Amino acid sequence: MPGDIITLLTDFGTADSYVAEVKAALLAQPHGATLVDITHQVAPGDIRAGQYILSRVWRRFPGGTVHLVVVDPGVGTRRRALAAEADGHYFVAPDNGLLSSLPETTRFVELPIPPGAAPTFHARDVFAPAAAQIAIGTALTHVGRLITDPYRSPLPTPRVDGLTVVGEVIYVDRFGSLISNLPGEQVAPGVRIRVAGTDVGSLRRTYGDVEPGQLLAYVGSDGSVEVAVRGGSAARLLGVGVGAEVRA
Repeated sequence: MPGDIITLLTDFGTADSYVAEVKAALLAQPHGATLVDITHQVAPGDIRAGQYILSRVWRRFPGGTVHLVVVDPGVGTRRRALAAEADGHYFVAPDNGLLSSLPETTRFVELPIPPGAAPTFHARDVFAPAAAQIAIGTALTHVGRLITDPYRSPLPTPRVDGLTVVGEVIYVDRFGSLISNLPGEQVAPGVRIRVAGTDVGSLRRTYGDVEPGQLLAYVGSDGSVEVAVRGGSAARLLGVGVGAEVRA
């Protein structure tokens, strides 16, 4: 059953009223849920970044949490609005790949679009009311119609090239750290990491293992290989971003 937490993950920023309007729609239901902001600073329209952030955070919340995820450059078009349930968690999002990291066993429903919904603000008029209904215990099949063909566009996975594992940068955080899709457990001790052809050296434990301004590679908090600059930005120093090749 849904619990008492609703998370919010959007690209709305905080300079405008959009986040507050979504929260007002959520609070219109007497569910007493706690609203948790994951982030509203996803780059505008960056579905891949939204997918990555959701993939690393949703399981850390208690079972029954409802996750409202809106990065929606296709708002008002023929793209579907979805709600879903996976491993005891609930999700509400546009059908544009944001939920691609969910398990294959996930149940999906298509949400109806109310006639009065603003065609440019489904987060407030479609997704938030559905999330609020789910939070008070309304069954998925009562908020939408079951479907079996959600749009999936999973994040890229690494490949093996001889003795080398080859992946890529899938996210750049606000510190300029380059987060790759290389699992740290696949990198043997002493193997040197290369990003877009630049040798970063072998894995370190943490930032303090190098001098200020120096590049380093390490296994980040989600278990994947990251590249950073102590006290600086690896993205700026190397001049690379999402999609840059990472080899180990």
